[in-house]
Amino acid sequence: MKKTLLFVLALIAVGSVVLEAQDSITAQVDLCLDAEHFIKNVAGMVSLTEPDTINDWRTQSITPGCRVTASAATKQLSRNLVRDFFDLLRSDSWIRTPDPRDAPNEASLRFRKSQADCLFSFYDSSVSLNTDAELTVSDAVFKTVGQKLYYFLVLCTPAAPAAPRG
Repeated sequence: MKKTLLFVLALIAVGSVVLEAQDSITAQVDLCLDAEHFIKNVAGMVSLTEPDTINDWRTQSITPGCRVTASAATKQLSRNLVRDFFDLLRSDSWIRTPDPRDAPNEASLRFRKSQADCLFSFYDSSVSLNTDAELTVSDAVFKTVGQKLYYFLVLCTPAAPAAPRG
């Protein structure tokens, strides 16, 4: 009887840890809800959202967050596509983060909406991250003659104030 009780208590403890881990993953992915909505419903891209850990320069630490890997096809020139994408993002109530420290000349910009700071990074089919997510979304995109794939990788962390410089 005593062994059975200990076994049941052990199962409850393991179940509790599993549920806690699932809650943590759900909270991480929830950070990407606005980004995922924008990517799918406004930009019209195929996407996959996953939990991730992100090296956050503001806090100098690895932060639980999430990533959205997205793909679509176009005949448009990359520079026009990127400009239009970021204009559309701004029109969807995304604002630039304070002191973003991003790479605008490389089509990688940091925006904020709700409680998430998200880095939106463009890349085309000449570059590959070689992730399962990238392969999944690119396989799901329908291309017509003359179209090429393009991607956005979105990394989101909890919104935070700008880090002091220096």
